[in-house]
Amino acid sequence: MSNRRGLADFVGHWRIERQIEDHASGQPLSFSGRATLTDEGGCLLYEEAGTLVMPGQAGFHATRRYTWREVPGAIQVYFDDGRYFHSFDPNAAAPEDRHWCDPDTYEARYSFEYWPLWQADWRVRGPRKDYVSRTSYSRD
Repeated sequence: MSNRRGLADFVGHWRIERQIEDHASGQPLSFSGRATLTDEGGCLLYEEAGTLVMPGQAGFHATRRYTWREVPGAIQVYFDDGRYFHSFDPNAAAPEDRHWCDPDTYEARYSFEYWPLWQADWRVRGPRKDYVSRTSYSRD
């Protein structure tokens, strides 16, 4: 039996806790919600929904959607409109990738060390963006 993770291992419901350090504004933000990954016949539909909280403001509903596709040695992530976003190897010791979205740079780092707990960290920099986002996932 193989211990290698693949696309099918992510199917299901995940609790999300996200902390965002916005260096531009100096304000911490948080997100709490759920991600559902649904098998769509060869790919996964990633749907995330929850509450984003900013200091001094009422929380508001936030969502995002991606498509995940498995290729040899990686999972590729696409925006909801079909554009390529980034990829990661769920079996690598410290999978990383970078996405250039003119004029911003998105750097991703994943951790699967304590599977099925896992984490996705993003460092985003650009003329109007400067933040670090850390998202923790656990089975719902």
